[in-house]
Amino acid sequence: MSAARHCPALLVAAPASGQGKTTVTAALAWRHRELGRRVRVFKTGPDFLDPMILERACGHPVYQLDLFMGGETHSRQLLFDAAGEADLILIEGVMGLFDGTPSSADLAALFGIPVLAVIDASAMAQTFGAVAHGLATYRAEVRLAGVLANRVGGARHADMLKASLPPEIAWYGALPRDAAQALPERHLGLVQAAEVADLEARIQHAADALPPEACRLPEPVVFAAPDAVLVPRALQGKRIALARDAAFSFLYPANLDLLAALGAELVFFSPLAGDTLPICDAVWLPGGYPELHLQALATNTALPTALREHQAAGKPLLAECGGMLYLAESITNTQGEQANMVGLLPAHAVMQKRLAGLGLQDIALPEGRLRGHTFHHSRLETDLPPLARADNPNGGAGEAVYRLGRLTASYMHFHFPSNPEAAARLFLP
Repeated sequence: MSAARHCPALLVAAPASGQGKTTVTAALAWRHRELGRRVRVFKTGPDFLDPMILERACGHPVYQLDLFMGGETHSRQLLFDAAGEADLILIEGVMGLFDGTPSSADLAALFGIPVLAVIDASAMAQTFGAVAHGLATYRAEVRLAGVLANRVGGARHADMLKASLPPEIAWYGALPRDAAQALPERHLGLVQAAEVADLEARIQHAADALPPEACRLPEPVVFAAPDAVLVPRALQGKRIALARDAAFSFLYPANLDLLAALGAELVFFSPLAGDTLPICDAVWLPGGYPELHLQALATNTALPTALREHQAAGKPLLAECGGMLYLAESITNTQGEQANMVGLLPAHAVMQKRLAGLGLQDIALPEGRLRGHTFHHSRLETDLPPLARADNPNGGAGEAVYRLGRLTASYMHFHFPSNPEAAARLFLP
């Protein structure tokens, strides 16, 4: 194996959330592909929705680069692998460039990746230069490749913004304010890629609007080879059934890869399509939007029966966030409509219009310590005592993990590469 690989790379960041990072990253990936380049895209931090958009733009699965959930070695391996097959690596940041611990800036500094700052300039003029100057100088070890102005009013506005920049900060051009390239949102963030009928047209529109300055290749970054990590074949011969459709779609590619590396056979089924449970040794119900599909889920009466039989037989069942809500006795949406669900958990789920849980999570389970995150707009009403409660490294609330037999349920989305052996044990009797 080579000791290092070289590949041009950019981390697309911003002063805050909502500045247009996903649109710009998707547009850049699309445009560089049109220019005949092989592009690999990553997302910083915990997120399921942005990667769905970015996957459509770059044509490849989009993995998380997260120094807390996955760790440095896992992130280094992903970048090293990508550098061996790509002409350009793009990384979408999370929140503001310096927000959170770890932040996008921490990632950029650790791997020496230059930052392209996307700044929503719709309501500013010369202050644009001050914001750019602050981003460029706040941390000496974070190198700003340049800035791109987003949601700009016109050519005169763009000229004003460009003139405000200090001479040492490169201008990557401007994107106009245009609803045709905006990405629709709902309560957990962007609408899932599969639900946006004209997604490719929106990305194409944004790519066509990119100025030439934004499409130049950055200088190559040196990506060192990671230390080898041996994964035990602890799930050899085990068949894991995974729910996957519009209601259960929050699946990290790295988690799927790890289960396969552990030896598991993965078989997918769709509760929304009326599928019952495939023959399996374990079940995984990931997060998603069950609250948007109450009647379709309630209509599938064969699957709850099969899940109850599976749990009664002492077989493992992991339910994360939306998957946990589905196992409750009922879900009530924000319009007050209630539908009966599986009833394996003595609980009722109630959707809220306000955010109810957000943040990184670290929990010690009997299987071992696992890391992940939480992000939800519901509350679980239950008298069931938790098996354990997670810690939030940034000081927020920690989520409960519930257990009934071999059923494990939580709002927490586990990131399996944080502890492969512990992840394997979740799916073992």
